[in-house]
Order: sequence, then structure tokens, then C-alpha cells
Amino acid sequence: MEAATPTVGGGRSVLERSPLHRLPDQVLRWGLLVLSLLILILIAYFFGRLVGLSSSALSRFGPSYVFGNDWDVSRNIYHGAALVVGTLITSGIALVIGVPVAVASALYVTELCPRRARTPLSFLVDLLAAVPSVVYGLWGVFFLAPKLLGAEKWFANTFSFIPWIGGGASTATPTNYFIAGLVLAIMILPIVAAISREVLATVPSETKEAALALGATRWEMIRMSVLPYARPGITGAAMLGLGRALGETIAVVLLIGDAPTIGHHLFSQGYSLAAVIANEFGEATGIHQSALFAAGLVLFVLTLFVNIIARRFVTRGTRGSREAGAAAGVATAVVASENIP
Repeated sequence: MEAATPTVGGGRSVLERSPLHRLPDQVLRWGLLVLSLLILILIAYFFGRLVGLSSSALSRFGPSYVFGNDWDVSRNIYHGAALVVGTLITSGIALVIGVPVAVASALYVTELCPRRARTPLSFLVDLLAAVPSVVYGLWGVFFLAPKLLGAEKWFANTFSFIPWIGGGASTATPTNYFIAGLVLAIMILPIVAAISREVLATVPSETKEAALALGATRWEMIRMSVLPYARPGITGAAMLGLGRALGETIAVVLLIGDAPTIGHHLFSQGYSLAAVIANEFGEATGIHQSALFAAGLVLFVLTLFVNIIARRFVTRGTRGSREAGAAAGVATAVVASENIP
């Protein structure tokens, strides 16, 4: 028996709707297409403007602008290797410290936390995003940096045999790469935790229940069923946090030390691309201003590169998520069989 075709007013089939009724769909489709193209045009416009405004500095210094280690305003010499290195170091520290804490908090809220406490804990973590960056910077300058200076000197002295990590107690300064990266880790924690929490919440309950039914412990269930399924989303969350850390300005200005040279160890002062723009743009003219626009261009390209790499990782992880889920089920079964006496 054939199924009846759905009809609308006048006895017409849904498939026979008039062009007027299909007009909202067409408007939505073309409207979204136009908005997408406008975003691409805006990005291209920003890139073109930055290239034009920084052309003087780039043509004068060439590749040495990125690879040279000499930023001297008094001599009109602008080589930004120290800025790039400072940006990458502080952002890397933020990822190393912030992402594990954010993922751990997301796992606790979604898998281990009592139901009544989930909403308050999630709200408290998300509340960190409402704190202005200047407040984080001032807190780091007046509270965190003095409190940790003794621990930094002890660490630098104890592990002085490790290249770049150590260096002796006398080398530690109150404002340095580590303090800036630590505060950035706190700043990226809310966004990474929020996205990771939403991704972990999408893991099918059947997958988790199957792992537990096969005899896996809760930790084994998380390790072999939850994390493989959520890995692409967690990677994307980490990359979004990295993008936030790369572009952060005020907190880094207050905490990195504003030294336009590459530091010799973790606890030395440095500079970043965003910090030098914020500090010097107000008084810059001529080639100096062009060099700051070039710093913005380098930061722009670096951020785009990070997003492209993140997209590639997320796509690859999504493509292999089904295989990971199947492998997780097999691994869980193996663990369960090993636990059976």
C-alpha cells in the first residue's frame, strides 16, 4: 500500500508548492551565501591594508624583520624575532597549563560531578571569562608575580642544568615569560572548558554504558570511550584558546616585561607582537609606525595559520572518530576480559 503524499492548503502536494512559498528558503540560502562572502572579503581587505601599511618596513628590512633580534626605536631598527618568539612562548605555556586543567574540569562536570553541583560549577568556570584582561594583568603584577618569585628562583636554581628552563636564581625577574603564560592559561580556561564540556556531553550514553557493562572502570570508560570520541572537539577548543592567547594584549603588556630581545630562559623578560603594538603605536610615526603595522600583519598571518592547522586536525579527528569508537569498544572488551578472574 503506497503512503499518502503530504498535502497543503488547496490539496496540493508539498512538492508542488508555488515559487512564492519557496521564496523564504531562497532568501535564506542567498543571504547566508552573501554573509559568508562578506566575511572572506573583509579578511582579504584587512590583509591587503596591513600589507600596504607595512610595506615600508618590510621593503627596508626584508626577511630580517621576522628573523632578526634587534628592535631599537632610537636607531630606527626593527627586527621582530623577539616579538614572535615571545608570542609563541607565552601562548605555548598557556596551552600546556590551561588545556589540561580545562579538559579535566570539563570531564569532572560531565562525568563525575553530582547533578546538583554541575550548574554552579559550570557557572563559576564560565564566570572567569567575564573578568577584564586588565584586571588579570593587575592581579598578576601586584599579587601573583611577587608570590611566585621565590618559587621561580628556587626552580631556576635547582634545575639550572636544563637548557633554557633553568639559569640560576639571579636570572628570575618578577615579570617574565612564565608569569605572562600562566595568566594567559587562566584566561583561556573558560572557553576551552566550555567547548570541551559541550563536546563531552555529546558522547552517546550507549557507548559509556556498554563500556561499564563490559567491566571497565570509570577511568577506563573515560579513557577508551569518552576521550577518543571527543578528541576532535577538544582539539578545536584548544586551538580556539591558542587564538585567544596569541592576540591577548593588556595582560601580556603588564606581565611579560617589555624587553625587545629574546630571553635566555623561562623566567626572563620578553616582548610580544600585541604588546609592542599597544605600547608604541601612540607615539609611532614613519618607519616606526610601518614596523608596528608589520607586527600586526605577522600576528594576523600567525593566527590564520593556527586556525588552518586547527581545522585540519579537527577534520582528521572527525574522520577517524568512528574508527576510534570501534577501537575503543574492542579495547574495553579486552580490558574487561583481563579483569575477569
